[in-house]
Amino acid sequence: MSIFSYKQRNNITLLIIVALGCLIAYSLQGIFGSILSTLVLYTILRPGYIYLVEVRSWNKSFSAVLLLFTLIIILILPFYALSSMVLDKIAELQNNPAYFKTMLEKVKHLVPVNGEVQSLVEDGIKKIGTWATELFSSIISGAFNIVLGLLLMYFLLFFMLVQMEAFEQALIKYAPFREQNVQRFAEEMRNTTYANVLGQGFIALVQGSLVGLCFFVLGYTDPIFWGVITTFISFVPILGPPIVFVPAALLQLANGNNFAGWAMLIFGFVVIINIDNVLRFMIAKRVGNIHPVITVLGVVIGIPLFGILGLVFGPLLLSWFILLVKIYETSAMASGRLERIKTISEQE
Repeated sequence: MSIFSYKQRNNITLLIIVALGCLIAYSLQGIFGSILSTLVLYTILRPGYIYLVEVRSWNKSFSAVLLLFTLIIILILPFYALSSMVLDKIAELQNNPAYFKTMLEKVKHLVPVNGEVQSLVEDGIKKIGTWATELFSSIISGAFNIVLGLLLMYFLLFFMLVQMEAFEQALIKYAPFREQNVQRFAEEMRNTTYANVLGQGFIALVQGSLVGLCFFVLGYTDPIFWGVITTFISFVPILGPPIVFVPAALLQLANGNNFAGWAMLIFGFVVIINIDNVLRFMIAKRVGNIHPVITVLGVVIGIPLFGILGLVFGPLLLSWFILLVKIYETSAMASGRLERIKTISEQE
């Protein structure tokens, strides 16, 4: 006969479950980004999968494979192209060490700087060169982890789609909410994901295209490269595009190309910056409003955790956290009302 009571055995079992869960979570911290990517992509691909399986009556496995193949074309290939372009640009700058010195001399004629500021700038340029060299080697050495993460993501995503009903029923069963709150969380998670990933992605694509087009029209070098870079940097609202077009415009002014410099500054601050607000308002009417403060703080949180993917996952995590706080607040208020009703009925 056991020396533990029924309640003690349950508590011990729960303690073991929590301990093992923490150990498993700690062991999976290296692939947390892949797991989070799987949840985000599942949310995005779910409507398409339902359409193919339930409306078009296609085979489940074929539909999942087709969506995953489409995902490779839309998601993986652009990141591969970006990496190739950045690595080529880094190699080009490494082979031309006088580029930064020439650029600094040109800027000095436009904005006079003293010796101390010049030494700080030169030191910064040296650090950028060192960082670029380390980045090149880290990307090569991290290629295996990237491939492993992608394979894991596609493996999980395939079975989550094919076994959608069982997966979602398990989420409802083990979620620490009432069923109506689970449905609310799922709906809000979908809206938040669409607003952060698809909405912000569309805004970034428009801003990057405008910068690249402006570079091309005004005769700037590498318009495609800087347009692509702006697209990814634009995930940081307001701060993103100026990081690219302001230095480019200042260099044109330093070279004596006043029209190209001032045209870029005016177009950038009047059109490129404000198009963010216009598109964000349109997206908010359709899928939900994500405040720019959440986006900026999310990027600050996400980049140290996920690298470049933190531009997307950081705001997403912060939005989910705020959503959970709202659900908890609603549940606490409902519990409070039930307690008051119970107390009044007992007094009567």
